[in-house]
Amino acid sequence: MVRRDKSNYIIQSVAHALDVLEEFRDETEELGVTELSKKLKLHKNNVFRILATLQSRNYIEQNRANDNYRLGIKCLELGQTFIHQRGLLKQARPILQELAETTGETSYISILRGNEVVYLDSVETSSTVRVVSRVGLHMPLHATAAGKALVSYDSDDDLRKLFSGGGLPRFTKATRTDADAFIAEVALVREHGYAIDLEEFEEGLRCIGAPVRDYTRKVVGAVSVSGPAHRLSDERIAAEIGPELDRAGKALSARLGFRE
Repeated sequence: MVRRDKSNYIIQSVAHALDVLEEFRDETEELGVTELSKKLKLHKNNVFRILATLQSRNYIEQNRANDNYRLGIKCLELGQTFIHQRGLLKQARPILQELAETTGETSYISILRGNEVVYLDSVETSSTVRVVSRVGLHMPLHATAAGKALVSYDSDDDLRKLFSGGGLPRFTKATRTDADAFIAEVALVREHGYAIDLEEFEEGLRCIGAPVRDYTRKVVGAVSVSGPAHRLSDERIAAEIGPELDRAGKALSARLGFRE
């Protein structure tokens, strides 16, 4: 039996509906029928019918104040389902729970998207003073332990590209904005097994993170913990928290099929 190319089975109306949804990206929050029609080169009537269908299933909603359209709650629900079904998150959950218990700090699993760290899941500590959850936030990679861990196996040339636009933004007096200093610090991540953020994004907050690699040896995520600086002293990081993150990163990597 000859297998036909899957492109032969594409339903054009479904493809157009997906095209409409994909126009709501980056900073684009709302779009009108006329604007979508021009962008997609579709007749306004077709766009209206697609929007009406998507709206009936809550993938699109209409702003009654200006009649523009925006993404609906169903898109969020679908995205959350995708996140929870990913192998990385399933395997990470018990590691995060153990990290939060052993360190007494909030633990996270994150991934890299462009030049930003995206936090996907966390387990909060029971301590009264703790870091507000970062789940769903996009953070700068150069000022976070998770970000440094995520690029810890990138080449020096790739790391220098981060600075090609003239340097990286400073958030506190501790933020590294020099390419050579940043590259040297990332090299230490490979040596020690963990990265540190010593109040580089927010004063009074410290983070420690470790890379997670899969069976292809690629870094696919980072585990990290965050807490107030007074609980995460240099001595405690070196003697306890850092080695614990190194162990957690390697344990999660092993769950994903990584072998030394």
